[in-house]
Amino acid sequence: MTVINLANCPAGLRGFPTRWLLEFSPGSPSARIRDLLWYEVRQYSSQGRALLVHQTDTEQGFTFRTHHHAWHPTDHEGLTLLHRPAPRTTPPEASRPPQPPKQNWSKAAQRRKYGRR
Repeated sequence: MTVINLANCPAGLRGFPTRWLLEFSPGSPSARIRDLLWYEVRQYSSQGRALLVHQTDTEQGFTFRTHHHAWHPTDHEGLTLLHRPAPRTTPPEASRPPQPPKQNWSKAAQRRKYGRR
């Protein structure tokens, strides 16, 4: 089985893989056809994202290829997993430098927030 997922690609590219991949009988395209197809997808995807999943002789039975994709194939103890980077967040308040207390806070609120000074 061979699967190609395209996102944000030109409209002409979306129809191109259907010439080779739409098949109702069991089997998949040869490795040569699959590699040529992947080459064409990478060339014409411009800023779009592409993901290819295909059969291999591994323990999983398949592998991934990505192009301009946020998820990247990573080997983890012999298994190929897709690694999704953690979203960027602001640093926790503990790592931020303490800011001076605002005016008109009670002394108890200042101690609770900033500790004893």
